[in-house]
Amino acid sequence: MKSMRNAHVFSLSEVGMDTEALRWFEMVADGATVTEVAELEMRSQPGISRALDRLEAEVGAALFQRSGRLLSLTPAGAAFHRHVGAALHRLDDGIAAVQQLVSPETGTVRVAFQASLGTWLVPDLIGSFRQRYPQVRFDLRSKADEQVTAVGARGVVDVELSTLHVAEDGVTWHPLVREPIRLLLPREHRCADRRRVQIAEVADDPFITLRSSSLLRAQLDRLCAHAGIEVEVALVADDLPTLRGYVASGLGVAIIPARWDAGAIEPSSPRMHYLELADPDAERTVGLSWNEHRRRLPAAELFRNHVLDRANAGKLPRPVPIP
Repeated sequence: MKSMRNAHVFSLSEVGMDTEALRWFEMVADGATVTEVAELEMRSQPGISRALDRLEAEVGAALFQRSGRLLSLTPAGAAFHRHVGAALHRLDDGIAAVQQLVSPETGTVRVAFQASLGTWLVPDLIGSFRQRYPQVRFDLRSKADEQVTAVGARGVVDVELSTLHVAEDGVTWHPLVREPIRLLLPREHRCADRRRVQIAEVADDPFITLRSSSLLRAQLDRLCAHAGIEVEVALVADDLPTLRGYVASGLGVAIIPARWDAGAIEPSSPRMHYLELADPDAERTVGLSWNEHRRRLPAAELFRNHVLDRANAGKLPRPVPIP
């Protein structure tokens, strides 16, 4: 009888046969009859049965017990079944990886992004990339905690779009564009007819902020510290649309990223006013991060290069100026 270790060592001439036998074993184990498997796979029923017999010989134990025309798993078959599915998924992932290496214009790119970039930068980059590579898919993940990088040692994404610049081993951050920070006021605010203010001029107003894990909240803290002021946080919003709604309702003021000329995706309202902040640090830099220690498949590398090339060519959206 062969050992279980030897059962996983196949010659090149046997790989296709044994892989099929594993797939057929899984189908029968999941409830299909040998006749149904034969019809689905367009093979003869005796051929399916012989392949399953060879698999049992390779494993060294009976995997099925027959009850009439039905096959049910033996205890050994049940134990084997728990591992076959995972092994086949890993095999399929490996085959997909090879296919992407052979044809880099397919595959999936995993992108993490800061939520405030989802209305202008992410659509611009994905849309322009897919004009050239329409078969590439994207797994887009908005970051819940914006102050933790998604491409660190435990990250699972290919690239990250964020204003977070961290010094972590292996992580490279490349600046793309500067993002102005504006002051958002309700229409009836005393400064609404101004174009430019300093944050100290609204220090006595109630402020609306995002949650503490937001980089925009950290930006407010830095602006206030540099201006030597403290502000009252009246409300905390979960996202930018909610924050805008609170300001439009006259519940307070807020700092917010500039609107961008990206097809009018950024919402505006006559009930709110954007003002420039005269404070010298009222901006942040959006960058692209990736991990040099993690191998990227060609589709992800194509996208990374596309982002960098588009930024270097000055083709990214531009902030809408204050009228």
